Parts: sequence; structure tokens; C-alpha cells
Amino acid sequence: MAMEYTEEQLNNFDKATIVQLFLVQQSQLQDIDRKLQLLLEQVAVLNNNRFGKSSEKLDTENQICFMEVDGNIVFFNEAEAVASLDEYVDEDETRPRGRKTKGRREKDIQGLPVNPVEHKMSEEELIAEFGEDGWYELEDEIYRRYSFTPMKVEIEEHHVGVYKSKKDNHFKKADHPAYLLRNSMVSPSLLAGVWNAKYVNATPLYRQEQEFQRMGLNIDRADMAHWTILCAERYLSIFYDYLHQKLYDYHVLQADETPVLVSKENRTAGNKHYMWVYRTGKMYEDRQIVLYDYQPSRNASHPRDFLKKFKGVCVTDGYQVYHTIEKEREDLKIAGCWAHARRRFDESVKALPKDKKKSSLAYLALKQIQAIYREENKLADESAEERLSHRQLTVKPLVDAYFAWVKQNLHCVPAKSKTANGLTYSLNQEKYLRTFLEDGAVPMDNNAAEQTIRPFCVGKKNWVMIDTIAGAEASAMIYSIAETAKANNLKPYNYFKYLLEEIPRHMDEHGVDFCEDLLPWSDTLPVECRKQLE
Repeated sequence: MAMEYTEEQLNNFDKATIVQLFLVQQSQLQDIDRKLQLLLEQVAVLNNNRFGKSSEKLDTENQICFMEVDGNIVFFNEAEAVASLDEYVDEDETRPRGRKTKGRREKDIQGLPVNPVEHKMSEEELIAEFGEDGWYELEDEIYRRYSFTPMKVEIEEHHVGVYKSKKDNHFKKADHPAYLLRNSMVSPSLLAGVWNAKYVNATPLYRQEQEFQRMGLNIDRADMAHWTILCAERYLSIFYDYLHQKLYDYHVLQADETPVLVSKENRTAGNKHYMWVYRTGKMYEDRQIVLYDYQPSRNASHPRDFLKKFKGVCVTDGYQVYHTIEKEREDLKIAGCWAHARRRFDESVKALPKDKKKSSLAYLALKQIQAIYREENKLADESAEERLSHRQLTVKPLVDAYFAWVKQNLHCVPAKSKTANGLTYSLNQEKYLRTFLEDGAVPMDNNAAEQTIRPFCVGKKNWVMIDTIAGAEASAMIYSIAETAKANNLKPYNYFKYLLEEIPRHMDEHGVDFCEDLLPWSDTLPVECRKQLE
């Protein structure tokens, strides 16, 4: 607390004492100003998180470019040499509406069944209009409209022939589809619809129950939850484990995790459960695999166990447990995420007054990361080998320059500010942020994993919590199938239905070789499972 002096006391001080008091108070004011700026930044960040735009896009004018001068990489502004990045678009920029592509409608309706509906005039109407034999018919005028039928449920009554030998007590039944659950009315089509509604469209079971009731059907949420857990454990788990083994065939994976509330587990209040997600690397354009893994905590034992047979590179968001696992193994390498490095600077820029944004170190950091992304995006269509070669020529010098700049400016900002946090994060993660420069199959960020886990995050906002551990584990398996289907351009509902029809047929087999024909890229997959591509 600052000392208070009376006018009489100040008049009795000598010059040296007064100067010393002034210097002390000046230092105190500077400290107060720094703390005030930090508080204002925190308030601005909180307000932006709550009310502002979530976009991390940056305007493209005056982008940072790089050139070599006397053997050193330096920055310069050259508007004519700068191309826009998809990640950075001016928030005020208005995009022109795209013109409709000729023939687009025909492509949209291609493959849909057509039900002709005729509208003809009667003989009496024609005579009244044209007179007796006063007309001839031209070619029909044709227009098309979508016809939509709301959800329809019918009872499928199976009559299975039963035959008995005349010579002995030998019985034989005709072939028929395997049932999912004995003495249950659930069918593959019904359960696929329930799963598609909840795990693809984020419609909780209680809302589905309400919709069934409006249709006059007594299908309650308890039954749907029961079907979901039993069928996931009994059938999907086989295919999930098969996909897990397939995941080890890939060289690059991406991982992320998000908290989830499980209401009926007997654990200490405040402990979080987590849904982890692992997926094949972004650079793999086909044969994608996405797997969710429910775990009761966020400690290192979970990814350590899940990745125990994986050999290659795993892209993460900088979470320390992955670095711990990397130190334990020689065949696992962790790559960092440039989107996370960028995010801290973006928050800092958004917290600044408009007139100070473009003069800030945070803005300059964003511009430099933008330039790195711009060069990286030019390599999107190249092979891993070509991408690696070009990264060394065009991207690596920019990365080197960025980290040199970070080290130079680390102590030029308040220690606890967002900008300082961003600079410190980059330095601490430098080893991992550079990993993508060593392997052309490794992406420079973990956005693909974050996008993959987003449907789960959207879903949990609707259903808030999962009731039981069994429900959480079942949800992990079903989300895995749904996101794997979407990643491979399949229709989740049709794929769910197909798996629920096929897997029960093989339950008496000793091996799991049949799963090969169920993979999203299998040639034997029914055509109705595949999404029509433009």
C-alpha cells in the first residue's frame, strides 16, 4: 500500500528524499498500469469468448513476406506478392454469391426414384373447351418437386417356415435374417435410425421418444438406451476392435480429447471423464479411420495403452502426456499444432482496441504464421515426398525466421499477457512444431482431429451427460462408426443398418475375417451406403 504524506511533511523533505519518493511512486504507477492492462485484456478476451466471433481469420492486406538479406531471413511488406489464405479472410469482406452451375439440379436429383404424377383433362372438359374433336395433344409440360414422407414405421412380420422329417424328429427352419435381440421388437433399420438421429444429428433419446409418441408409437428412451448398449457391446465392438488394429497400419495419426459428464459413476465430485479421439492423418485422402475412446480420466495411461502398437507420428495439441509417452518409446514421435500456437495471438489481437491491433506484436506474430500457412497450402496437392522437399525449400526458412523473432521479442511484452503466453507456448513447443518439416505426410496442425471431435461436443450440449459408463463406451463405438462413415463419404444411416444386418450373421464364426468386407472402402459394400459425390 502506498504511503500518504501531508503537505507539511513533504515541505520538510530534502530534494534527494523527494526524488526518491517520486521514483518509488512512478514505479508503483507503472506496476499498476501493467496490472490494469492485463485485467483489461482478460476482460476483453472473456467478452470476446462470450459475445464475439469465434473465427480466427485475419485480414490479408500488408501480409508479412520474407526475403534473404546478407544471409539472414528478414520480414518485409509487399502487398502485390501476397495471396490470401483460406484461414485468414477480412471479417468485413463480403463474398460474392456463387452463380448456379448449369445442370446442377439434374446432378442433385440423379439417382433418386421418380414417381410420375399425371394431370390430364377429362373428355368432357376437353369438349367443353375445344368442341367435339377440336383438339390434339402436345408434349406434356413437365416440372419436378421434391416429395417428402415423414418417418414411417411399419411392423415387419416374419413367417419362418418350419419343417419336420416324417422319419424322425429332425426339424429344419427356412433361412431368415438374424435377429439383434431375442424377444425384442428392435430391427436394424429402427436402431440405425435411432443412432443416426442421436450420434449424427445430435437428437437426444427423449426427443426421439416424443417424436415416436406423436406417431402413436410407444418406444421409450429406456428401451432405446437398452438396445444401444447391448447391440454396441455385442456387435459393434467386434468391428471397432478390427478398426483399431487397422489403425496401426498407418504412419501418421492425430489425437484430441474432450471432457464428458457421466452421471452415475461413483467418483469424487469435480473429477472429469474424457472422450478421446484418434484418427488417421489429414494427408490420407482415402481409407480414413476415426475412433473414439471413453476413459474416466485424462492421464497418460490411456493414450499409452491405445497407441501401444502404433509406430509413427502422432499429431496433438501440445498436451504433456503425449510428450511423456514419446520419451518412453523410440518408435513414436509427437508433432505439434500450429493452430494452437496461433490461437493465443488471435485472442490477444481481439482483446486490443481497434486502433492498436495492427501495431501489436501479436498481430505481427499472426502475420508470420499466416505466411507459413500460405506456403504450406501451396503444397496441398503434392505427394508426401514432393511436399517434404518443397517444405525444406520454402516453409522451413519461414519457420526458422519465426522462432528467431519469437526469441528476440519474448521479453518485450508483459510477462502474463496473452502475447507473452503465445510466445512462451511457441518456444516450449518448438521441437514439436518443427516435426512436420521432417515428414511430408505430417500436417502442420491438428485441426482434423478437432473437427472430428466436434460432433461429439455438439451432441453433448444437447444431451448434457451420459448416464452410465456402459453408455459412454457404447457412445464411443457408435460415434466411431458414424465419423468413419462420414470421413469415407458413406451415409451413416445406411452404413449402420448394413453393419447391424451383417455382423449378427457371423457371430458363430471363430475369426473376424468377415470384417474386411465391412470396411468403408470395401468393394462389396452396397451402393446405397455410398454418398453421391459431385
